[in-house]
Amino acid sequence: MLFDIIEPIFWIKFFLVLIIFVLLLVVFNALMRRWLKVEKKRLFSYNHINQQHKKIDWTIRITFIAIFLFGYFYNISAEPYERVWFLEIWILMFIFIMVSQTVQAIMEWKYAGNRKAYILTISELLFIGILLISMFSTNVFGLF
Repeated sequence: MLFDIIEPIFWIKFFLVLIIFVLLLVVFNALMRRWLKVEKKRLFSYNHINQQHKKIDWTIRITFIAIFLFGYFYNISAEPYERVWFLEIWILMFIFIMVSQTVQAIMEWKYAGNRKAYILTISELLFIGILLISMFSTNVFGLF
């Protein structure tokens, strides 16, 4: 079984990394919000600026759901050495977050009441990108 292969300390390491990752994001977000004087967004909400943003955001979401499904079924039906790397779920999630947050930043820049909100969104996006790339390129800083 898969779980027999995983070493017992894996789950401890996994949750430790997850907690540290979330903590870094929360602290970075709080510091940037205070520095830029931007109000806190509601957790797990869409934060649409206007109807145009809502339509664009839902178009992006539906498109990525279709791409996720296509990529998943394509890669599970292919031989392991023939898998398409850019259709892997984790790559598609990274691209989805980047596209979605970029659209959010553009809409905040054009239409938001607080003009500094887009700087917060861009800085969060860059922070998440740098953090994820550094984690993947260093094997989570040598833990895995």
